[in-house]
Amino acid sequence: MKKTLVVLGLVAVMLVGVSYTYARGPGFGPGQGPGQGPGAGSGNCPGCGGALNLTPEQQTQMRELRQKHFDEMAPVREEMFKLRQELRALWAKPDVTKAEIQDKTQQMNQLRDQMQDKMVEHRLEAQKLLTPDQISAMGAGPGKGGRGGRGFGPGRGGCY
Repeated sequence: MKKTLVVLGLVAVMLVGVSYTYARGPGFGPGQGPGQGPGAGSGNCPGCGGALNLTPEQQTQMRELRQKHFDEMAPVREEMFKLRQELRALWAKPDVTKAEIQDKTQQMNQLRDQMQDKMVEHRLEAQKLLTPDQISAMGAGPGKGGRGGRGFGPGRGGCY
């Protein structure tokens, strides 16, 4: 009897978890995100409140620019991952020195600065593809059709 109750309890927990997952619907997990999936050709930028009204040509240019940036950043992301793993391994060493930790942290900071610089370059290139009205819409605050101060860039799946 006790085993049956335990099994039924586990099944109930699994059903609740699965129900919750399916109840959220599409768009709430890892994936391409707004502006990259099936609705990308709508002429609006879903992640920007539809304020940009990108032309099909602009959408194509932005998508290509974003892919180029993604490809350029791939080796940098891999290096950052490697450095994080190395830092974790250092922290796990009982005889780690302060200098070792600081050196690895400094390497990560330099790489993070490099990533930030590349992101700024990418954003500036993307901004060149927009009209002055579209650029203004990007900077509008909440309720004005903008992104609410999150800034220009790929956040939450990205779109321009």
